[in-house]
Amino acid sequence: MAPASFAVALLLALLNTEAQGQECSGQCQCPAGPGPTCPAGVSLVLDGCGCCRVCAKQLGELCTERDPCDHHKGLFCDFGSPANRRIGVCTARDGAPCVFSGMVYRSGESFQSSCKYQCTCLDGAVGCVPLCSMDVRLPSPDCPYPRRVKLPGKCCEEWVCDEAKEQTAVGPALAAYRLEDTYGPDPTMMRANCLVQTTEWSACSKTCGMGISTRVTNDNAFCRLEKQSRLCMVRPCEADLEENIKKGKKCIRTPKISKPVKFELSGCTSVKTYRAKFCGVCTDGRCCTPHRTATLPVEFKCPDGEIMKRKMMFIKTCACHYNCPGDNDIFESLYYRKMYGDMA
Repeated sequence: MAPASFAVALLLALLNTEAQGQECSGQCQCPAGPGPTCPAGVSLVLDGCGCCRVCAKQLGELCTERDPCDHHKGLFCDFGSPANRRIGVCTARDGAPCVFSGMVYRSGESFQSSCKYQCTCLDGAVGCVPLCSMDVRLPSPDCPYPRRVKLPGKCCEEWVCDEAKEQTAVGPALAAYRLEDTYGPDPTMMRANCLVQTTEWSACSKTCGMGISTRVTNDNAFCRLEKQSRLCMVRPCEADLEENIKKGKKCIRTPKISKPVKFELSGCTSVKTYRAKFCGVCTDGRCCTPHRTATLPVEFKCPDGEIMKRKMMFIKTCACHYNCPGDNDIFESLYYRKMYGDMA
């Protein structure tokens, strides 16, 4: 047998052996622990056997019955022919391509728009997640005036501590570095060796549709800073709210929704229906955003029968104002406007 033919045969044998090891058996055997940590933009999904959580395979990667493709991005495992193949390639379902910064990407294709963002094209729309840490550093005795700065030779900004005398010179600029302002230390929240501090919830990462809101707190048993997140929806994307503005008015602050709604998240649907409030729109350049909110748990049921519970923002009141995000801001999640009076 020629060396080239032998090498091909050996490779196919190795792939076939690996594939047999990836088949589903009648018994689930998952590694101990919470599950793998996936790279930015890669979904953590249930394997094809319905047993364990795995990092979904991406466009062009090899897939098996046990290692599924990322269905959130419209990918499926194409086993080709013959029908008894056990290893396939993750392929995108038919969808519109995306044009981003002069480049064309296929539906399901992932790319880095810069060193700070990992993006995915999905049926004509581009979604991005940050690669840099979005943590918030609360003021502390050893670092009373923290701020983020761009260091030479590094992509992501890092925290530095300013002295009090420098604060007066750059005071107005510091607010731009902090994603959320903090509540001042509350004497009623003193614990043994811990002064509880919590930031306010950030604005929703999307102006319509399902987004994310975050805050930072040390209100836990170990007094450690942790980042909390919740789902949020300021308004449905498909709603035409301007037609509901009354004659002679320029805004509709909190439009009435005619019927209860079910929320959708990554193909999963909320178990219950909700008579939720949403924020309206203006015709004079103002934007309407949540002012007072509450945080409640919502259960979602997925097509595979999995039930997941997520915290979600529910709007109580909205405010209309001129402090709006830039019209050309691609990454609206970087725009933060704090929300007051949350009940969580």
